[in-house]
Amino acid sequence: MQTRLVAYETLNAVQQQQVGAIEVHPEQLPFSGDMYCALNSLLAKPSPGVKGFALLADDIPVAFLLLKRPPCLPHWADEHSATLHALQVDRHQQGRGFGKACLQALPAAAMRAWPRIKALELSVDTHNVAAMGLYLGAGWVDSGEAYKGRVGYERRLRWVLDRSATRQPSSRDAS
Repeated sequence: MQTRLVAYETLNAVQQQQVGAIEVHPEQLPFSGDMYCALNSLLAKPSPGVKGFALLADDIPVAFLLLKRPPCLPHWADEHSATLHALQVDRHQQGRGFGKACLQALPAAAMRAWPRIKALELSVDTHNVAAMGLYLGAGWVDSGEAYKGRVGYERRLRWVLDRSATRQPSSRDAS
């Protein structure tokens, strides 16, 4: 099965309908929200600071995410970053590596969308064990900072973009 992360606006009408039908498990809703909210934030008031992406598996959407840049960045984000929001893998497709595929393709997609960004950031609820494992396992780095979010305490994670490759620098590279 071939996967690729594509901009929402490049999807055909059928694929856009399929994105709209993506559902997460009910227990994931407090963390990721639903597709209606994600698409509403993308389409209701279009902004150059918000972009949607769908992960296609053999041309069928199986996951969706949003990226945000100024003026749409959350208060906790660095102005030179893009922030990841509403990552949703369809509940019928979970456990097949599609979340990981989104994260692997994300740095290149983000740099194509906004060539001047220096990093990706996200905020994840500390009780969202599955998401924390996914992000940390994919190489995102926990900043060590937490703040009170809408559901519980949130951790900030970061991925520094490497223009020569899309690998995440290790803590040894930071000095």
